[in-house]
Amino acid sequence: MRQVYLDYSATTPTKEEVVREMIPYYTQLYGNPSSLYSPGLEAKQGLDNARQQVADLIGADPKEIIFTSCGTEADNWVLEGIADQLKDKGNHIITTKIEHHAIIHTCMYLQKYHGMEVTFLDVDEEGFVSPEDLEAAITDKTILISIMMVNNEIGTVEPIKELAAVAKKHGILFHTDAVQGLGNVPIDVKDLGVDLLSMSAHKIYGPKGIGALYKRKGVNMPSFVHGGAQENRRRAGTENTAGIVGFGKAAEMARVNLDEHIAHSRELRQYMWDQICEKIDHVRLNGPADFSKRHPANLNVSFSYIEGESILLLLDAAGVSVSTGSACSSGSLDISHVLASIRVPMEVINGTVRFTVGDFTTKEDIDYAVDALAKVVNTLRQVSPVTGKEGW
Repeated sequence: MRQVYLDYSATTPTKEEVVREMIPYYTQLYGNPSSLYSPGLEAKQGLDNARQQVADLIGADPKEIIFTSCGTEADNWVLEGIADQLKDKGNHIITTKIEHHAIIHTCMYLQKYHGMEVTFLDVDEEGFVSPEDLEAAITDKTILISIMMVNNEIGTVEPIKELAAVAKKHGILFHTDAVQGLGNVPIDVKDLGVDLLSMSAHKIYGPKGIGALYKRKGVNMPSFVHGGAQENRRRAGTENTAGIVGFGKAAEMARVNLDEHIAHSRELRQYMWDQICEKIDHVRLNGPADFSKRHPANLNVSFSYIEGESILLLLDAAGVSVSTGSACSSGSLDISHVLASIRVPMEVINGTVRFTVGDFTTKEDIDYAVDALAKVVNTLRQVSPVTGKEGW
């Protein structure tokens, strides 16, 4: 049976070039990078090289890159660190209703246990944040604004440069979770004007278990992990050297291949959407209708009269892997907070599937997947108690 993977926003396969780069750091260059003898210095050289590669992908100085275990850690660190660092200045954070749970849940934690006040901004029906709404939410107690670069469910690419300019106008730190944006949209932190930016390697064909935080020079916040002098005394713990090296290689390949990757993703995404519209009726696209304003690989589609989870399971039986939302919350039966926030009608919100193509996806994969999808949708609608209902 053919296997077709269409959930690249959940994770990506680690590319062979990345694995080859990592292997010596498990078998030969295994020294502790904090050690001063030769094996340690060799390992440190690998870290330094990777730091430069990640910095180059986002237009940063390598000294502004701090490696973490993942994007979630970077998000938590920013929110908790800035809340602690600036607690004498204020206790107000602004974010949005469609953030990843790494942001939303941490904000809720800060509200409950640390007396922080959080404003969760509304978005429009395509998921966009308004700079005017952001400015209106600012108070004299606002110390941090955190707005994601690209939404993980509906693919909306937020106007980060404009939003960061609002923050700068009021002298407020601006953070963006760029986990879905990295390697999928051009990023230049200096041009965007962001102060802090979260990243993860496994979204760009790198290894899992390694992420990074861009912290602009001059931004101060306390360490999140204590117990050592690693990462220039900003994050304790022996570095995941092989993972960091893999992240560096993946970042270098993402930078070199960015235009090709975006073009390939957009072409296949459009092809898939055309095929879905041709072969399946009663479908709804969620997120920006203008494909140039969304993640180049993302399609978030609602199918009326049926459940997305049933679609997922039957497609899996046919060898096609998709998602009903972000992988981090796929075990939950709760309605997607993102789809609810963009006001997807309740009668179709549960019939939603996210498709994301990637570098290894082919048109033949799309043909197979859409044929399987059409059969699955038809089968489920045949047994649906509301089949035949007109409209949405």
